[in-house]
Amino acid sequence: MLSSASRIAIRPAVAPLSNGVQARNMATLKEIQLRLKSVSNIEKITKSMKMIASTKVNKAQRGMESARAFGAASNALFDNAETKAAEDSKTLLVASSSDRGLCGGIHSSVSKATRRLLEETPESSVVVLGDKPKAQLQRFARQNIVISFNQIGKDIPTFAEAASIVDMIKSEGVEFDAAKIVYNEFKSVIAYEANTIPVYSLDVFKASPNFAAYEIEDDVLANLQEFSFANGLYWAMVEGHASEMCAKRAAMENATNNAGDMITKLTMTYNRGRQAVITNELIDIITGASAL
Repeated sequence: MLSSASRIAIRPAVAPLSNGVQARNMATLKEIQLRLKSVSNIEKITKSMKMIASTKVNKAQRGMESARAFGAASNALFDNAETKAAEDSKTLLVASSSDRGLCGGIHSSVSKATRRLLEETPESSVVVLGDKPKAQLQRFARQNIVISFNQIGKDIPTFAEAASIVDMIKSEGVEFDAAKIVYNEFKSVIAYEANTIPVYSLDVFKASPNFAAYEIEDDVLANLQEFSFANGLYWAMVEGHASEMCAKRAAMENATNNAGDMITKLTMTYNRGRQAVITNELIDIITGASAL
């Protein structure tokens, strides 16, 4: 048996161990509680962003339907005239997206489609709408980018914005025979796909096989070409905006669900840790009472 002096010598070494375990448990519970509060705040934010995106979806779809009608009319003009650019013609690629994130792979879809087109025509010039696709395209096509625009996607795009962009492209002296506007085509509220809208220069349109069927004066023809470019760009911007709003709503819904699952797991972990601490404290109290 141990002497009384030996027991007294052992007691100070045991007491700090028990306090250390309890302190570590309390620190862990406090960290879980702080993380639980942080995740709860994130859930509130994502839920609010989902509601805001939901209110913008219907408005964006209505604008998209009207833009599609005008865009289809412009494409019908080139289709009926059988307009085609030569193989060695100058090509301009317009990547149409926005500045804002938290909307899934919207921007990556446009950047990847633009990259595939650049692999076919490496000498093509690139015009970028939006800071997000610009950052992605600069990694492999920095030398191809001639103009970039930002402050895109805050609200539903207007035809005046599209016309201003076309005027800026022309004022910068960007020449092209054929242009391809890369955008996200709206398929459904949960699906979109990268597509292109063709635009042709004045000389290429004049060289169309069926151009003689249209009795258009030269001064009117120049205005028609600019209008077709602005019209196609407006169509791409509005349809891309509708796809972005639907993707943002889906992304925020997934984020809210993930936050809810994390809150459930953290709550269970916190309750288990709290019960363990209470049980240890009860054992200490009962053990002390029994010793007395």
